[in-house]
Amino acid sequence: MPTTHRRRLIDMTGLTPLSATTVTPDPQAAYRELQERWGMVAPVELEPGIHAWLVMGHHELCQVVRNEQLFSRDPNNWRLFTEGVVTADSGLGPMMFPRDNAYFADGDKHRRLRGPIDDGIASLDEHRMSRFIRSTCADLVRGFEQRGAADLVAEYAAVVPMLTVAGFFGISPEQGEELRMALIALVSSAADSHEPALQVERILSDTMAERRREHADDLTAEFLRHPNLHNDFEIQQSMVLMISAGYETTATWIAQTLRLMLADQRFAGRLRGGRLGLDDALDEVLWRDPPMSNMPARYALVDCELAGQPIERGDALILGMAAANADPRVHTNDPWLEIGNRSHLAWSAGPHACPAQRAGRMITRIAVDTALHRLHDVTLAIPADEVMLLPSPWTRCPASLPVRFTPPGPPPRF
Repeated sequence: MPTTHRRRLIDMTGLTPLSATTVTPDPQAAYRELQERWGMVAPVELEPGIHAWLVMGHHELCQVVRNEQLFSRDPNNWRLFTEGVVTADSGLGPMMFPRDNAYFADGDKHRRLRGPIDDGIASLDEHRMSRFIRSTCADLVRGFEQRGAADLVAEYAAVVPMLTVAGFFGISPEQGEELRMALIALVSSAADSHEPALQVERILSDTMAERRREHADDLTAEFLRHPNLHNDFEIQQSMVLMISAGYETTATWIAQTLRLMLADQRFAGRLRGGRLGLDDALDEVLWRDPPMSNMPARYALVDCELAGQPIERGDALILGMAAANADPRVHTNDPWLEIGNRSHLAWSAGPHACPAQRAGRMITRIAVDTALHRLHDVTLAIPADEVMLLPSPWTRCPASLPVRFTPPGPPPRF
């Protein structure tokens, strides 16, 4: 049966919103409901009237991300975008509108712009990174540890990644916080992004100018001298991509790992001699609540079929990372059997796989370890099932993580 004819048989009205898979306490139940109706590739609604395909099978997702000839990362190939169906002020803009960086490029352009990021990460001294991350985390904890209570999302998990990644570029903690607020404003308001965009550009331009005057051994200097980056605009865009990509995903990973270790007795007991530890918790989050539950997007370059569904040229495909990780073809439901299993797709795969897996794990591991060891007798201040999630079709980050702990006593007197 021709693909165009089969497409007419699919009713694109009344589709399940993609956010139904992230706002629910049981995302896998939402994915299973879609799979029972549609199979491993299901039509979903991104916004009212804006549909896409959600790829939920491990094998099918790998097919998509490893085939640039069929599925592009460039949103200029998205039919609903180029035809103006998706409006300029759409909330999808921050994640799905084109930008001139490696994230939204294919082929030779992607390889050229990705090269400086790969080389920059490889140039980082991991021992120095570790000391810097640990110092940053300790400073943040020191700011609230005397209170005996804190929100480990707003005051910690949401701050650590920006300060550390910005620090890799030689950006000071004060400018890092300013950059964090500007980026939040930039991605949260497609309609009024001029001022925060100028603020981001100013911070990065000042950092670049300083490196040109005074050489330093950081990522800004690495980008400035890299032959693949042809002008200041490309350097800035690469900096923004690396900082912003590392910010939200790492914040989510930190928050979800802290929640798991404080709420789940398999891990909470570890603080008091239990059976499972921090690395087990980090891996379980990557499997069950990965930093990006649903990642946008790939765009079909030709009419084709995927898991029996008729995909038309220009259709958007969303990568269901959390669903693919639970695919019974690669994953069991027994958490004890999964210890040490790292065949998940939390980092995606193919040419666009996350280049900073080691750095992201280092930041997250040190952040969680520092909080749990410096905050004595730390416990959740609310029942675990009352931890709310930030509204997003892409991630399942806790909105807050209120905790109580015993403040440290006064220093000893000699």
